[in-house]
Amino acid sequence: MKNRQLKRFLTLLISINWLTVGCGIFGTTGENPSNNNQTQNANSNASGSEGLKLGALFPITGDLSSIGQNMPIAAQLAVDTINACGGVNGKPVTIIKEDDQTDPVAGSSAITKLTEVDKVSGVVGSFASSVSTAALDVAVRNNVMMISPGSTSPVFTDRAKKGEFNGFWARTAPPDTYQAQALAALAEKEGFKNVSTVVINNDYGVAFEQQFINAFTTAGGNILNKNQPVRYDPKATTLDSEASLAFANQPDAVAAVLYAETGSLLLQAAYKQGLSKGVTVLLTDGVYSEDFTKQVGKTADGTSIIAGALGTVPGADGKALADFTTLWKEKTGDKPVTAFVPHTWDATILLMLAAQSAGSNTGEAIKSKIREVSGGEGTEVTDPCQAIELLRKGEKINYQGASGNVDIDENGDVVGVYDVWKVKPDGGLEVIDKISPIIQ
Repeated sequence: MKNRQLKRFLTLLISINWLTVGCGIFGTTGENPSNNNQTQNANSNASGSEGLKLGALFPITGDLSSIGQNMPIAAQLAVDTINACGGVNGKPVTIIKEDDQTDPVAGSSAITKLTEVDKVSGVVGSFASSVSTAALDVAVRNNVMMISPGSTSPVFTDRAKKGEFNGFWARTAPPDTYQAQALAALAEKEGFKNVSTVVINNDYGVAFEQQFINAFTTAGGNILNKNQPVRYDPKATTLDSEASLAFANQPDAVAAVLYAETGSLLLQAAYKQGLSKGVTVLLTDGVYSEDFTKQVGKTADGTSIIAGALGTVPGADGKALADFTTLWKEKTGDKPVTAFVPHTWDATILLMLAAQSAGSNTGEAIKSKIREVSGGEGTEVTDPCQAIELLRKGEKINYQGASGNVDIDENGDVVGVYDVWKVKPDGGLEVIDKISPIIQ
């Protein structure tokens, strides 16, 4: 990172740690994810009961697993990095990882275990807004700081303004208040005049839909189904009627706020009914994965069914991104940095920096320092080890992350940049542009 010797030292110690307790994350053992989690959890509890203990709550399985697979790797890498330069408050940090299955019930059960059995002080996660909604009340009740790398529903901002979270909530990805406006700006830029919407019927989908409609109509666009919105059941197994309604009346585009498994069913249904020809599909961060395009499938000539679809996703443009990307590729065998991986790294780093700043490993202590270390008046620093060292000396820092500046406001929010991505004919994804929200 800052110098070659430090980088070599980090690489050696992280490699040793991953070989002994973390290699199962990459699937190299051939074991299933639940067995890996059980092994890692046991190791974590045994090795660091007196130090800072964190939890991780990610969609390793379920509707968002195509995006969630890399999140525990990023969180573990953050912990390994800090431990390689001395840990937090003089002791190693441990992290206990749980699979929320992209399901609010499973997520609530998992965070109850993390907070009331494992006694963690902070949790990285979840990703799905519906899961974070279910989990957050448990975290707040137990005075545990929760930082999500990707729960983007505006509902969290509204609840934070009412004081419902007592400061125990933050996120490193911006709320969909901004992403919906960015998608509206993309629709306007593409010249679309008549657009329909279809969304997954949960906090994420409905809030996004409302923000998109407001932004697009304010800019002069027309929402064809504004008075009869199409919202599909997250547990649905067939979506023929929803596809028919969403693509009716010959829209220029359909703004589709989906999760991967169920969303692929809807788009397949639209294609099979002959409704999607000539209609651009506008997508969002929830399906930014080539696994999703594979699930949607291809035409008889081998072209992706949704070739030409456009989407938005919170981008990463932080000052630490280059260094993080180098470290990530070294430790993962040159895996690409996928969506929300930098946000997961930053969320985990922030929890540890806040504990060190407070000189205490409790959730209350982390909460008290999270805004100060993320966006205070201290020294700007990108290297987590340099940040920890400055905090040990009693100095103040302003951490500059890989995902962005991660300046967390009083509602736990950050403002980010948005990448525009496109589905290629072969089903691959490429980032083609950046775009700002239509309404500031």
